[in-house]
Amino acid sequence: MSHSYIRTGKCLPTTATEVIVDLKPPPLRVFDDIPRAHSNYFRFRLGPEVVISAGARVKQPGEEMKGEAVELIARHTTAGEKTPYERLLGDAIRGDATLFTSDSIVEAAWRVLEPVLEDPPPVIEYEPGTWGPAAAKKLIAGELWHSVE
Repeated sequence: MSHSYIRTGKCLPTTATEVIVDLKPPPLRVFDDIPRAHSNYFRFRLGPEVVISAGARVKQPGEEMKGEAVELIARHTTAGEKTPYERLLGDAIRGDATLFTSDSIVEAAWRVLEPVLEDPPPVIEYEPGTWGPAAAKKLIAGELWHSVE
């Protein structure tokens, strides 16, 4: 069964937009020491920098069948490029509405958000600079959650 989680908040330890695709474990356990938190995955970080990576368990050198987590990373370097706001303002000046939200999308978003705004859930406070309240940890207990570095 697949699950999707969105973690959002103010004062989290980092700002990032990423999707992690956690792969199913192989049918046979190759390494005796595979913890759940080190499964194979693909990471697609879309902001603030663009990163695509593949994480896997590989055999450590030596005779023992012990695995270690590795991650192959490809980064897009943005040196010399305009910031997203500069690009967006330039598009607006040129009349290019490609990256702007249409009225129908805004209306659809309000249909989703309005019930939550009418009966908001309780606010759970947490210490600034942490990954959120204990309730967030309970929600994803036993699930893979990669911390953003």
